Amino acid sequence: MKLRGKGIACFFYGMGNTGKPNPASAYVELMQDGSANIFCGVADIGQGSSTVMTQIAAQELGIPFEMVTMTSADTGVTPEAGVTSACRQTFISGNAVRLAAKDAKEQLFAEAAKILSAGTEKLAAQNGYIYVENYPERKTTVGEVVAKLYKAGKVVIGRASFNPPIVPLDDETGQGVPYGVYTYGTMVSEVEVDTETGQVNVLKITAAQDAGKAINPLNVEGQIEGGIAIGLGFCLSEEIFLEKGLIKNPNFNEYLLPTALDMPDIDPIIVECPEPIGPFGANGVGEPSNVPVAASILNAIADAVGCRVKELPCTAERLFNVLQQGGN
Repeated sequence: MKLRGKGIACFFYGMGNTGKPNPASAYVELMQDGSANIFCGVADIGQGSSTVMTQIAAQELGIPFEMVTMTSADTGVTPEAGVTSACRQTFISGNAVRLAAKDAKEQLFAEAAKILSAGTEKLAAQNGYIYVENYPERKTTVGEVVAKLYKAGKVVIGRASFNPPIVPLDDETGQGVPYGVYTYGTMVSEVEVDTETGQVNVLKITAAQDAGKAINPLNVEGQIEGGIAIGLGFCLSEEIFLEKGLIKNPNFNEYLLPTALDMPDIDPIIVECPEPIGPFGANGVGEPSNVPVAASILNAIADAVGCRVKELPCTAERLFNVLQQGGN
């Protein structure tokens, strides 16, 4: 018999190191053609941080995305940005990049104010132009301002660092402020269980996740889907077998990772609740989507068959044994 069930799980997740300083730094240099180069130690390991940092700098500077390049993770030239872990890079390094771009923009505006005969507070930048607000015809290009500064012997380089607000944990009470920001989410899983074999087929997962502000929505959806893939293996198939301290299944023909054929239909829902201290309201999104997967699937299995597996992974054999013991 095949039975279907639905399960829900909710989570919250803190960004960065737990109760410890967590800084990142960046430089942003402007060129005479109006382009910019970011120098930041953030390592892009596939999560798309280089794209996000470039978007943040372009937005702050008011120049096209295509006019920004990034030099990253080069210990010879890039400033420290901390490790790529704990969902920290968009939030922490993104803030460092934004603040460095803001520093560079302030240098630009100070010179542009002279050219346009307006106070810096009246200036704005967009699409590579610096203009007077409410008088867009009074404008100059970013490149023209940089070139004028260069002729005067000045190079435009913005510098900044960012460390999230935390309070170290008390050694005795454990109290403190371990993270500067948190993200939240809810996941619903729909499963089909074959009661004769214990086989579980995950049909669909709907995942709603707070991104603060989705700087790159496609990246956020990819992170949600990737987290679900990891959680699926953790819940249903991945297991290390040990014998006297030795791993007995070191190869992927026995350590079973989910493949594309195992993935369910995924409906990622991006919830934007701007984070006040995030870059343009952004938050971290990488690891949180993995957190509720196993719980939501196990709840769905319990909903389908009326009994609960309490050991992971929930293999067909384990579930079948639980079904037999439960009399289902």
